[in-house]
Amino acid sequence: MSRRKNSSALVVLLVLVAFIAGSLYIYFSDTFERNKPTITLAANNGYWNLKKPLEITIEDSSGIRSYKVSILMDAKKKVLEYEKPLAMPQQVAIEVKPPRTLYTLKAKRVTIVVEAQDSSKWNFFDGNRIEKRFELIIDKKRPRLNIVNNSYKISRGGSALVIFKVEDENLDKLYIESNKRHFKAEPFYKEGYYIALLAWPVTQRHFKATVIATDLAGNRATAYVPLYLKNRKYRVSKIKLSDKFLKGKIYDLAEEFEETQGVEDKIEQFKIINEDVRAKNEKLIHKITSVVPQDMIDDFHIRKMYPLKNGAVVAHFGDHRKYYYKGKLVSEAYHLGLDMASHSMAAIKTQNGGKVVYANYNGLYGNMPILSHGLGLYTLYGHCSSVDVSEGEEVAPNSKIANTGKTGYAMGDHLHFGVLVQGVEVRPQEWMDRKWIKLNISDIIKSAKKIIDEE
Repeated sequence: MSRRKNSSALVVLLVLVAFIAGSLYIYFSDTFERNKPTITLAANNGYWNLKKPLEITIEDSSGIRSYKVSILMDAKKKVLEYEKPLAMPQQVAIEVKPPRTLYTLKAKRVTIVVEAQDSSKWNFFDGNRIEKRFELIIDKKRPRLNIVNNSYKISRGGSALVIFKVEDENLDKLYIESNKRHFKAEPFYKEGYYIALLAWPVTQRHFKATVIATDLAGNRATAYVPLYLKNRKYRVSKIKLSDKFLKGKIYDLAEEFEETQGVEDKIEQFKIINEDVRAKNEKLIHKITSVVPQDMIDDFHIRKMYPLKNGAVVAHFGDHRKYYYKGKLVSEAYHLGLDMASHSMAAIKTQNGGKVVYANYNGLYGNMPILSHGLGLYTLYGHCSSVDVSEGEEVAPNSKIANTGKTGYAMGDHLHFGVLVQGVEVRPQEWMDRKWIKLNISDIIKSAKKIIDEE
């Protein structure tokens, strides 16, 4: 009797162990995985322009047994895609093209329904199922874009202004493209109008500006800015490096910069300072001066600039400097400002009010305050012996902001005066010319406002 009881208990125990083992196998086995397939719609922001197919991805570790894509419109459901893949892949990529009937649809919204079933043995071998819905707004229209007014011309190394109108209830991105560079626009005067300063980098031979507007559905509109191009020529200077200069100023600078630590060769020191350190300093300048406000403005007033009273020009903007040592070209750089000098530690004044966005030391530029004047226009003052303003300070017109000096890479006391438009160095001479400002900035704005008021 005891043997029978023991045998029965053993059988029950074995069955229990087998049941637990089977349950654990089912619970942890990939064959019985319990995760539903994942469904994603690429680049989906809730809009569809009916030009590009919808890119849908379905993924599941156990494999996709079947999927179906349908569209709901006007309370009717239409199947767009249905398949039972034989190989049951772990990932399925689907391109769903809009049905022809959708192009004539007046409704502005549709629903994409994606259903998927995986190949798991879970749910009594029926697998895991999922249904995901995507609500999409149909937008087939491109933004309406037109140029209101712009400067007549732009010179290589110079600036120009453009004012334009954009209409689109789903507007997403707006910029002016030129030579792979994007210039930002600021809201202007009335709703839907924008204004932007443009710059033609002195280092580039060609220029073309195109206003580009895209909406949330991916519709794109373009408008060419009709500017007359003046390909201004700039000086090429051949400069012979002397041992006195290399052992003097360059040696002193090499002691200062981390990039030249441990470098003993004097030509290599000069090359690093003239190229690597300069690039680092200019990168900081470009970052600071690339900011464009996004508040709506009614106007933009700018006075002619002349920061140094009785200052004489000692080096021009745009000079392409090539440096030679013993007849061999060793380095080159562009001079991206206007050097002016009068007397030692002369007062530097700004004719235009603005905000101080930088007031610190910057390598080759020495002590260097930078002022923002709005609309992405900045002025820079390099090599200062002292700086009278602080970062974040609002400066009134005709304020003294610093004194000339020879800090940084300067052989004598002078001011390196730079003007930048959205991170691009431009000819200071234009902004020092009252007539140029009137014809290319003030008159353009005045005329544009008149056009806008008449619309």
